[in-house]
Amino acid sequence: MGADSVSTFFIQMEVFTILYNNAKPVKKDSTPINEEIRSREVLLIGAEGMQYGIKPIREALAIASQEGLDLVLVAPNAKPPVCKLMDYSKFRYEQQRKAREARKNQKVVDLKEIRLTAVIDTHDFETKLRNGVKFLEKGDKLKVSVRLPYRAGKILIDQGKEVLNRFKDGCAEVGDLDNPVSHEGRYINMNLSPKKK
Repeated sequence: MGADSVSTFFIQMEVFTILYNNAKPVKKDSTPINEEIRSREVLLIGAEGMQYGIKPIREALAIASQEGLDLVLVAPNAKPPVCKLMDYSKFRYEQQRKAREARKNQKVVDLKEIRLTAVIDTHDFETKLRNGVKFLEKGDKLKVSVRLPYRAGKILIDQGKEVLNRFKDGCAEVGDLDNPVSHEGRYINMNLSPKKK
């Protein structure tokens, strides 16, 4: 090739238009409504509980359209499946509102644990007792345990039970004993609940 021959390259460029949908996806439950119902015929119930009887799905959809309501599949496993006419968005709103109310009214009870030893110092015992009383006053349940050394003798086990009984007596104004003091392996345990008001 000579110096006077010129090579020309053309790069074909394509322009892509990318569209982004920034809308948040609508959270939807899995209840089939209207055209999503795949049964041939359904048992149709009106909004006020009136029985329409067994209807082909097209007729049920036409009735729902005439009444300005949604056709909602309420019992998919029945033979034939049961559908009800209702304003589905209003129904979902009511369900969500009731669920929010139920969450707001439920009280969460924590189980707090306090560990003691059979030969606990008086000051340490009083500090743990104050903490236990605080937990019970806040409405939390309380598990109190005494940890024993390996091969603890009867004297040490009795001493551990005495420590738990003193603790129980110290919490008597704010808490009740759930179950008797139990000895399991290296631990002696008891559970206290807040007093019923």
